[in-house]
Amino acid sequence: LRGSRSKHMIRSFSRCGGQVSAVGRSCVAQGKVVLVQDTIRQRKQQMVFSRSYKTPVSDVKFLLREVWDFPSHYKKLDKLNGDQVTDDLIDMVLEENVKFAEGVLAPLNEVADTEGCTRIDDHTVKTPKGFKEAYDQFSEGQWFGMTLPEQYGGQGLPPSLYTFIGEIMASANWTWSMFPGLTQGCVNTLLSHGTDELKDKYLPNLVSGLYTGTMCLTEPQCGSDLGQVATKAEPLGDGKFKISGTKIFISCGEHDMAENILHCVLARLPGAPPGTRGISLFLVPKILVNDDGSLADGFNNTNITRIEDKMGCHGSPTCEIQFEGAEGYLIGEENKGMSHMFTFINTSRLGTAIQGIALSELSWQNSLEYAKNRGSMRSLSGVKNPEAAADPIIVHPSVRKMLLTQKAVTEGGRSMIYECAILQDQMSEARLQGDSKKEKAIDDRMGFLTPILKGFLTEVGTECTSLGIQVYGGHGYIKSNKQEQIMRDIRISSVWEGTTQIQALDLLGRKILLQKLRPINQHCSLIYSFCWDIIRKGGGTRLRAHALTLAAKTAQWQFLTYRIALAASKDKDFVGMASVEYLMYAGYHSLAYHWLKQEVAAEAALARGCKGELDFSEDFYKAKIETSHFYFENLLPRTDWLRASMLAPSSSVMPLHQDHFSFDNH
Repeated sequence: LRGSRSKHMIRSFSRCGGQVSAVGRSCVAQGKVVLVQDTIRQRKQQMVFSRSYKTPVSDVKFLLREVWDFPSHYKKLDKLNGDQVTDDLIDMVLEENVKFAEGVLAPLNEVADTEGCTRIDDHTVKTPKGFKEAYDQFSEGQWFGMTLPEQYGGQGLPPSLYTFIGEIMASANWTWSMFPGLTQGCVNTLLSHGTDELKDKYLPNLVSGLYTGTMCLTEPQCGSDLGQVATKAEPLGDGKFKISGTKIFISCGEHDMAENILHCVLARLPGAPPGTRGISLFLVPKILVNDDGSLADGFNNTNITRIEDKMGCHGSPTCEIQFEGAEGYLIGEENKGMSHMFTFINTSRLGTAIQGIALSELSWQNSLEYAKNRGSMRSLSGVKNPEAAADPIIVHPSVRKMLLTQKAVTEGGRSMIYECAILQDQMSEARLQGDSKKEKAIDDRMGFLTPILKGFLTEVGTECTSLGIQVYGGHGYIKSNKQEQIMRDIRISSVWEGTTQIQALDLLGRKILLQKLRPINQHCSLIYSFCWDIIRKGGGTRLRAHALTLAAKTAQWQFLTYRIALAASKDKDFVGMASVEYLMYAGYHSLAYHWLKQEVAAEAALARGCKGELDFSEDFYKAKIETSHFYFENLLPRTDWLRASMLAPSSSVMPLHQDHFSFDNH
């Protein structure tokens, strides 16, 4: 117990006139001796049930090797140096990153929340204690450049490697991980759309960690509706532009961790068409860079006028930036800024999906530890711990359901992320091979899956952090247990990078209906093949039953899509009515597919006597099978009420006049 809390507790335990000068000294109150030390010890046992982050190495290796077979996947990546990614290299990367995440980042997580960031002046923001030192260690270890092109100082390995360690670092300290995460988006944008001159000048320092990047979209008058962007870009000649305007909610927009910050800014050129068709993308450095690579004197008129006081994510500064004639450089083509920026946006959306899983993992670890140690009441089926005054709460069915929900979402969601990691590798390989047709096909599939991952995993991840608090009961609401910070940190995930409602409209409207249902039909075809293959090959009765259930849900999903398409042809509001429930249905369906894959892998391992590369016990695989069963019996049925809700007519929502929502507040 620290400082003020200890003093407060001593005061509260020494009422009735007793005096306490030190912990452990007794006081006399109404003639009775009270042992303050014992009282505080008991209170501490009740209050502090939190643990440091522990990397789920077993689950990571299970997914890498037995579910998705990444070693075979890497052998197919000629241009991405896949032959260098041996089992030993994967183990080494995981082992070293675990040390960094658990030993360096995790201890800073609470510091980040309590200390936060401090704006010193227009060009200086102080990050929490230890952040810069951790970033220096990260850069020196060349973690960031591991999967970036060799010509710019990286190691040119498959992007999926960074996805794995990215989730680990995000669980250990989400707000710290945002700094390299946003830089990844900046790098991807320059690689995809920047000129060779811009790449040569800025990418080496981004790859090395000397510079970081940001994404500047939002303005005071517009959030998701970027057609209203008013920031101006005036040509200065020689490829330079003067950028003027206000951007808000810019994560990591200013800090003391890197030498320079590169802002990717949406702005309008003179005479540009209205709406999103007239937006261009510019690279605007905090400090201008000379031709020889040195930094210019002074700053580039990118002024930080405030940082936001937020509900959570205190370790990352959310900035308001005034661009006052700052010098910038065009990225890509004029008036194509929105399409170019989507390279950055999609990187961030996948990163936000990881946020949902990473913080769900942290919540689950804490609440599991608490449930095993907290005693309360006796089990309904008989005493489980007769030597104690009460049984641990993990024996109670309602608590187990909360824990298993967190486990099912976290481990199933991790598999969803890994599937997209494979697709990212394949798309990068196709690009380097010059196979534009294959690259486009994979990009389309990623476009279909991304809103599901971002929208669904952040929503259920937020639910899991709430369940984590519920497991703790009142103690989850107390800061010293660190559980409430997790929920505050994750709450923004379903809001930024496009709200769940925006993701849902993107999925149902742009990705499915506007493409005449082709993506959903292709996706369902893959699921049918997977399910029928399980049924034909046999296996356990429960496994086949789960495969049949998933096949039936797949058919139902397709049928619902056709019904929505038909209804939307007559009522345009129907898409908005059905979209969120549709996205969540897609998410639960996807999670079922990923649990079925894990169940298949676990049964195969048990059939071979648990012999193989991984030294996992029989209990590990049985736990996977039991969790899959829990998911199919307890969480997948949520699709039934989602189905009913998504088919509700717009007449149940739209007729109420806006002035009639309240007759007391106008």
